[in-house]
Amino acid sequence: MKRFARLFAVAALGVCLHAQADTPKAGVVVMHGKGGSPSKYVSDLAASLERDGFLVANLDMPWSGRREYDVDVTTAENEVEAALTALRQKGAGKVFVAGHSQGGVFALYFGGRHHVDGVVAIAPGGNVGNATFREAVGPSVEQARQLVAQGKGQEKARFSDYEGGRGTYAVASTPAAYLTWFEPEGAMNQTLAMRGIKADTPVLYIAPSNDYPALVRVKHEMFGLLAKHPLTKMAEPTSSHLNAPSASVQEIERWIATVSKQ
Repeated sequence: MKRFARLFAVAALGVCLHAQADTPKAGVVVMHGKGGSPSKYVSDLAASLERDGFLVANLDMPWSGRREYDVDVTTAENEVEAALTALRQKGAGKVFVAGHSQGGVFALYFGGRHHVDGVVAIAPGGNVGNATFREAVGPSVEQARQLVAQGKGQEKARFSDYEGGRGTYAVASTPAAYLTWFEPEGAMNQTLAMRGIKADTPVLYIAPSNDYPALVRVKHEMFGLLAKHPLTKMAEPTSSHLNAPSASVQEIERWIATVSKQ
């Protein structure tokens, strides 16, 4: 019996290793939240993914505290696409975009316009289409429109940004770039971004139970906007908005591994 058990264990291990070998290596572009950086709230997620065998690009995005919307949305898309290309060149057979907070909204927007194998939206926030956001940054949006109309679209000026946990604050950007991020019906309109996801693109929508109240109220409504896909799911970790990336590492890894096998 012992000899049979050993043979069975060896055979099972061989099957397991064969299954792992057959699974394409996954590449993940990780994007931080508004005013953040790769070394803050997404750093644990990026490090864990890399340690566990995923190919990772943890990017400094245009909405970081250092960059302050220094380029427009199209340029940001090109930056992510370049990172995905680099991951493919390193051997990634499947590629994913994963974003936290504003990075989550951008991941949804990007996933609706570019080929990726899946989107991970972690506590997505910064929806420029909602009433609170429109009121907070509306005057700056109008100011930017006027400056563009006057031919001053590339001259840096001070504009308003808004975050639920921080309120309204100033950023320095060009009017032309600022508008691409803050137009109410533009790229960072979360409703439009979610509706733009195609039916063949699965989404892991992470909605922490202790998120900001405004995001908790709309999470089911937002999730319902996604196209139906058998692997699209909502995960609700017991975590705050800021700690959601760290709290979701295992869920994200399991989901990406599952999608990668399809």
